[in-house]
Amino acid sequence: MKIPQKIFFAIFLLGLAAALASGSKVALGNLPQECLDQNLNPDQCVTYLKNKVSDLSSQVKTLSSQIAVMDNQIKLTEARIEANERQISDLVLDIDTTSKKITGLQESLDTLSQILVNRIKSTYVVGKTEPFQILLSSNDATNFLKRLNYLKIAQEHDRKLIIETAAAKNDYSNQKNILEDKKKQIEALKKQLEDYSAQLDEQKQSKKVLLAETQGSNAKYQDLLDQAQAELAISFGGGTETFVRDVSESETIGTIISGQSGCSTGTHLHFEVHKNGSIDDPNNYLSSKSVSYPYGESDAGSISPHGSWPWPINDPIYITQGYGMTPYAQSGFYGGKPHYGIDMYNNSLTVKASKGGQLYRGLYQCSNGTLYYAKVKHADGVDSLYLHIYPN
Repeated sequence: MKIPQKIFFAIFLLGLAAALASGSKVALGNLPQECLDQNLNPDQCVTYLKNKVSDLSSQVKTLSSQIAVMDNQIKLTEARIEANERQISDLVLDIDTTSKKITGLQESLDTLSQILVNRIKSTYVVGKTEPFQILLSSNDATNFLKRLNYLKIAQEHDRKLIIETAAAKNDYSNQKNILEDKKKQIEALKKQLEDYSAQLDEQKQSKKVLLAETQGSNAKYQDLLDQAQAELAISFGGGTETFVRDVSESETIGTIISGQSGCSTGTHLHFEVHKNGSIDDPNNYLSSKSVSYPYGESDAGSISPHGSWPWPINDPIYITQGYGMTPYAQSGFYGGKPHYGIDMYNNSLTVKASKGGQLYRGLYQCSNGTLYYAKVKHADGVDSLYLHIYPN
C-alpha cells in the first residue's frame, strides 16, 4: 500500500516543480526598449530606471532635464507594471496547477483511507478469533505460529498506514493554506497594479500639462519654477510683512495683479490657509461653490471646498490649480512638495478677506521683480494668505 502513496507524492512534487518552472518564463516585450536592449528582466529594469531617475533628478533644473526625468518616471512605472503582471502570472499559474494536483491527491487519499479503514475492520474481526480456534484449524504448530504472527504484523502494518495517511492529509491541508496565502498575494498585487496604472496616468498628465504650460520654452519653465519656489518660501515665512489695519469679513484688501509680475506667470490669486503655524488645506475653510476650470479640471487638480468661509473673489470663479499634488506639483515645480494653495481669478480682480482679522502687507524679492501679497491673521490661530495681489 505504500507504493501508490509514494507515487502520488512524486506526481505532486513534479507537478509543482513544473508549474514553478513554466511560470518563470514570461515574455518581456512590454518593458521599455532600453531595458530590452540590455536584456534586463522586469525586476532588473525597475532597479535600473530608479537609479536613472535619481541621477537625472540631481541635475540642473531645466525644461529638458525635467522632461527627461518625467520620461524615465513613466518608463519606471511601466516597468513596475510589467514586473507586477509577471508576479501575478506566476502566482496564477502556480495556484492553478498545484490546486489541480492537490484536488486529485486528496481524492486518492480519501479512497486510500477508506480502503484502509475497511481493512482494519476486517483484520479486527479476524483478530477476534481465539488462538485455540486458530490452533484447531492449523496443520501443525509451525503453521499455527506463522498464522498468528502474520495476523499481528498485518494489524500493525495497517495501523501504521492509517497514521501515515492522516499525516499526508495534514500536509495537503497545509499546502492549501499556502495556496490561500498566494491568492491573498494576488489580490494585493492587483491593488498595487491599479495604483501603478493610476500613477502612470498622472505622470503622463503631468508631462502634458508641463509641455502645454511652457510650450517647450525653457524661459517659460524657469518663470514657473521661480513662481513655485517663491510661493514655497512665503508659505514658510520667507516674506517681509507690515501691519496695515484691522479688517472685517468680506472687506476689500487688494487687487489681483494683471498679467505677469514678480514671480508670477499670469493673472491669478494664490490663496492659502495656515493654522497654528502649519499649512492647512483651504478646502477645509472655503464654502462649497460652483467654479470653472479654464484649462480643464484634470489640469488644475480637482478641489472640494466644504467649509464656511466666503470666497476671496466674486463669481464667476476660475480655478487654474487646486491644493495638493496637482499635475504642476507632479511636474516638479515644488520640489516634490504639494501645491499649498488654490489658484483662482475672476473678471473684477477684487480680493476680499475671507474672515476678519489683522491685515498685513507682504513682499518677497524675486529674480524678475517683487512678489506682493497680503496676510490676514485671525483670532483663532488661523492665517489666510493672498499672493500675487496689490494689498490696500
